[in-house]
Amino acid sequence: MQTSRGRRRAAGPPSAPRVVEDVAAERPRDLHRDARRRRGPFRQVTEFAAASGIGQKAGIALAATGLVLTVTVPATSPVMATDASGNVPLAASSVTLQPQIAADIGAQIDFSRSAVVTQADPDGKLKQLLSAQSAGSVARAASAGTLAAPLASLATASPFGYRVSPITGGSGDFHRGQDFVAQCGTSVLAAATGTVTFAGWHQFGGGNRVVIDHGNGLETTYNHLSSFNVKVGQTVSRGEVVALSGTTGASTGCHLHFEVQVNGEVVDPMGWL
Repeated sequence: MQTSRGRRRAAGPPSAPRVVEDVAAERPRDLHRDARRRRGPFRQVTEFAAASGIGQKAGIALAATGLVLTVTVPATSPVMATDASGNVPLAASSVTLQPQIAADIGAQIDFSRSAVVTQADPDGKLKQLLSAQSAGSVARAASAGTLAAPLASLATASPFGYRVSPITGGSGDFHRGQDFVAQCGTSVLAAATGTVTFAGWHQFGGGNRVVIDHGNGLETTYNHLSSFNVKVGQTVSRGEVVALSGTTGASTGCHLHFEVQVNGEVVDPMGWL
């Protein structure tokens, strides 16, 4: 019989169903897998960069430099294996306990801490030295660098010790300090923190003179000053301007005569600078 669409309809009984044939060959899951395997890593990086929007040039640069990006996932807890019964083995489940600290009921806790002194804190170093012992017991190696320079720039004009007197010309004159070159009016700085114990005219040739007491027998003096701006009892800090250099008293020209006294006796200032 023939339908309205021109197809023939079977008039007889249906034929036997078709037998399904087994196909042994499996189709590959990815048709392009073999093609990608044949491509090198350089080409894969550039194609990935082009597809992800980075750009082919950027991909070539990444591939050329051999940049490798890694992601590290930190482990937040240990992974412990369990046996067939679901119990954690003893070795894995054991935890080291912190020791218990006990104290008597009447025990006292001291939270005080010792002072920390570094090489960048010479004032603290000087304070520590003088608080532990008198200035006369401090070794030369320990005292070096504890006093700051009394001038911004130091240039020796006459050292400490015996010399020919610039006033009388006689030999055997004992120079009690260190003379530094300084034009009149140069700022004179405190060598360390201390208290002013004298500020005035020195009758034994020092001219205008300032004396600063740093404690435990250590004093510094500044002589032949043109003027000074401190008074007795005033506390000054290291590096503070205390006076201006000059040529007052027994002096042959503008300079600064700087002295360091330990328990009333003068010592070489260079052992402290």
